[in-house]
Amino acid sequence: MLESKQPIVSPPPGTREVRAVVPASTANLGPGFDSLGMALPLFAGVSMKGADRTRIRLSGPNLTGVPKDKSNLVYEVAQQVFARAGVHVPELEIVIESDIPLTRGLGSSAAAIVGALVAANGLIGGAFDRDELFQMAAALERHPDNVGAALYGGFVAAAWDGTRAQAIRLEPPPGLLLLAVIPSFELSTKAARGILPEQVSLQDAVFNLSHSSLLTAALASGQLDALRHVLKDRLHQPYRTSMIPGMSELMQGAPDHGALGAVLSGAGPTLLILAREGDSGRDELERYVRKTMDAAGVRAELRWMKPYPRGAEVTVLEREGAPESPLAAERAERPEVRT
Repeated sequence: MLESKQPIVSPPPGTREVRAVVPASTANLGPGFDSLGMALPLFAGVSMKGADRTRIRLSGPNLTGVPKDKSNLVYEVAQQVFARAGVHVPELEIVIESDIPLTRGLGSSAAAIVGALVAANGLIGGAFDRDELFQMAAALERHPDNVGAALYGGFVAAAWDGTRAQAIRLEPPPGLLLLAVIPSFELSTKAARGILPEQVSLQDAVFNLSHSSLLTAALASGQLDALRHVLKDRLHQPYRTSMIPGMSELMQGAPDHGALGAVLSGAGPTLLILAREGDSGRDELERYVRKTMDAAGVRAELRWMKPYPRGAEVTVLEREGAPESPLAAERAERPEVRT
């Protein structure tokens, strides 16, 4: 746990508005269970400013059921930042938007945590550096892969020992293309973790260590052909196939239809198919995926995307009035992220 900073004078409700934009993320990437993450071009946004009373506004279909009172995760995390900094800001006006589907294995909770951390930190003038924010995020999420990717962008290899987190960011390899297969049903992380065994064999542990190491080296060096051989996993994916219809078929068959391989995104149920940009057969691969998911009785949205190189970004504005859309500028300036 980080020590509290020296007390800072509490900023009164006023004109300072902070807007944070945070990317979605995929975690594990097959063998890198709780240690590898990659940012994706879907976004959550948080606008925040001090107020005379707390008001929380939600925008978009991906926030159904999210609390609008002080039990809201963004509000709670912001208050932890203030308390650690020795600042008293009990009332906040917050706007939350999200393009990230909830409980689909795309890092929606990590994006909310990181968005709250960086927005609250910006509101009080940057009391904490990015590593300190990462430590807070990893402690809240209980693993560092999604929050590391959301905070730093790109590809992240990370570890957390229960006390301190460490992350190394790498640029995503050029030419890597991703097809996200996002089922219409939700799968809670708690349920997906609950199905995993508490102990594994030494053989399976060594299998994952070797494949995770090779995967990290392949992504760092840009050797995409190696992905055909290093995405296999024995720690979590085999146990989760029973929870996700079509998963086993896609993971086995995708390489025969033009893909480099397929993995479960985080705890699922989203599946991520890795391909090489420019390879022929993209249409064939998409047809195969749709046919497989239809046969499994699963409605799914398919989205082609590239790894996203940038992490959480914060803008501090001095303006009157209620907080505005945190994602409006993102959508206007970078329309390509919606494709």
